[in-house]
Amino acid sequence: NALRLNDRPEEALPLFEASLALVQRYWSHDEDAILINQSNIACCLDDLGRWDEALVLKRQVFAGWVARLGASSKQAIVCGSNVLISLGRTGCFVEAQTFGRKLAALAKRVLGDEHALTLVILHGLVHARCRDPDVTRESLVDAEATLQDIVERQRRVLGATYPDTRAAQKDLSMLRQRL
Repeated sequence: NALRLNDRPEEALPLFEASLALVQRYWSHDEDAILINQSNIACCLDDLGRWDEALVLKRQVFAGWVARLGASSKQAIVCGSNVLISLGRTGCFVEAQTFGRKLAALAKRVLGDEHALTLVILHGLVHARCRDPDVTRESLVDAEATLQDIVERQRRVLGATYPDTRAAQKDLSMLRQRL
């Protein structure tokens, strides 16, 4: 992970792939280790701009955690948020909105309205709606109100300088310029 976290994903990817191959060969019963390695590979693919490949793998990882721990597990919700972000990146805006609404409702029920992950999911949902080329002005106005609420809650829960808060604030500013 050190290579990836130091902006060297092209060097990290073959190491993660080798790690996954070893786990699958010698510890094939360790489903958690397999899912974690697959998730690391998906993150590397994201970092390399290979978003379609990353989305395929993220869907597999999400399905794996749902099968292992259930859809209400925090691990499954985290992986679901990764799928949501990838759907938006790959231009699957309608699917992102449908998936995001279900995931947001689940996150609110399991984690609560003020949980950092719930707020990230809500932000991802609004982001997908705003990037949809078929979005209506009415939907953008609604998205602005939702994003304003998300920013206020993130400031309260995470602080104004937290990266997720700053990203939501930036999106809110861009959305207001668009309106």
